[in-house]
Amino acid sequence: MDPFSDTLRRLREAFRSGRTRAAEFRATQLKGLGRFLQENKQLLQDALAQDLHKSAFESEISEIGISQGEVNLALGNLRAWMKDEKVPKNLATQLDSAFIRKEPFGLVLIIAPWNYPLNLTLVPLVGALAAGNCVVLKPSEISKNVERVLAEVLPQYLDQSCFAVVLGGPEETGQLLENKFDYIFFTGSPRVGKIVMAAAAKHLTPVTLELGGKNPCYVDDDCDPQTVANRVVWFRCFNAGQTCVAPDYVLCSHETQERLLPAMQSAITRFYGEDPKSSPDLGRIVGEKQFQRVQGLLGCGRVAIGGQSDESQRYIAPTVLVDVQETELVMQEEIFGPILPIVNVQGLAEAVDFITQREKPLALYAFSNNSQVIKQVLAGTSSGGFCGNDGFMHMTLATLPFGGVGASGMGRYHGKFSFDTFSHHRACLLRSPGMEKVYAIRYPPYSSRKPRVLLAAMETRSSSCCAL
Repeated sequence: MDPFSDTLRRLREAFRSGRTRAAEFRATQLKGLGRFLQENKQLLQDALAQDLHKSAFESEISEIGISQGEVNLALGNLRAWMKDEKVPKNLATQLDSAFIRKEPFGLVLIIAPWNYPLNLTLVPLVGALAAGNCVVLKPSEISKNVERVLAEVLPQYLDQSCFAVVLGGPEETGQLLENKFDYIFFTGSPRVGKIVMAAAAKHLTPVTLELGGKNPCYVDDDCDPQTVANRVVWFRCFNAGQTCVAPDYVLCSHETQERLLPAMQSAITRFYGEDPKSSPDLGRIVGEKQFQRVQGLLGCGRVAIGGQSDESQRYIAPTVLVDVQETELVMQEEIFGPILPIVNVQGLAEAVDFITQREKPLALYAFSNNSQVIKQVLAGTSSGGFCGNDGFMHMTLATLPFGGVGASGMGRYHGKFSFDTFSHHRACLLRSPGMEKVYAIRYPPYSSRKPRVLLAAMETRSSSCCAL
């Protein structure tokens, strides 16, 4: 017996009724989502603190604030996003109306992870609601306190005939994926992403996969080591390193490594004090299983900074590893903890070669006082996103798409990109029933002249020109 059949049937019936298509309905849903964030801010902060020891600052800027910003952006642009998009025409369609209509897919499934359990649940939800879909939301069971709020409180703010939260672990998620959806949006590990994609393939369901991987960070010899250390330490230790776009390793020369290490130690002490374990600003590993995995990585290479851990508190100290071998586990899997390996390279060319020999990462970072070095790293590599001389900041712009490439994922979202992801872009052409004598040139009997005339008429007319 499928435990989800009644819920899915109800949502499909609601979508077929057409009620989600109206701009007014979509706006009402988005406003409800905004009220949920505003009226339950403290409840959400408490849940995030319980799950991840996340500070109020981190919760505000990376979870609640970003989600609210996406709601506000969608509300302010909803009608413009929904509007039919006119396209250039050729001579054969000059008298017709040609446009792209943005239609909802129907019933969509959003499967969210535990590391940013609010942001990575609600930001795609904004896009799905704005696009006029009915939504099944599957929050992570690992971040159980946020899961409880999303399951018990969020539905009170949305139309429950068009929205549902389903709970459970891997077994329940597997049962859920046996059902047919019109779109699936998944954020999580590449391993589970393959499972989701295989399940979607059985129904030919389109997917967005937001995965992860090992994000490189190249540090050039021409840099200010303290500035680099401040920025790298901050975005490596943010959310206790449990961030899919955090740098997973640093590539630099041995000389730059020796300059970076004291600067990193200084940054850690200034940020988290002499005893980071007592800092209210340093998060914790989300669960016992995850802690055991991250703790095991401390044995790789040589600990240059940190290395302490406390299983009872799921605490891992901000740690820098040196003398790391490429074959070690810390260089084979995504770290998802406040651990940063340093790998030595001779220079830019070797660093680019090191990066391009591996799977394309979700994010890539480069630090240098020389802008040409930054541009060379950008030109010589491929990644989901890129940031020069900082980290994370490309994710704060809703005008930039967020998504992976290759093993780090497929598809994109944030801002209008979220709306487009959850919309079917339908090609439409409307023609008058008259003018039959003009269009009769298409019909048999064919002649040698007809193809030339038709091909010339069907040639796309560009609205812009380029000087070559």
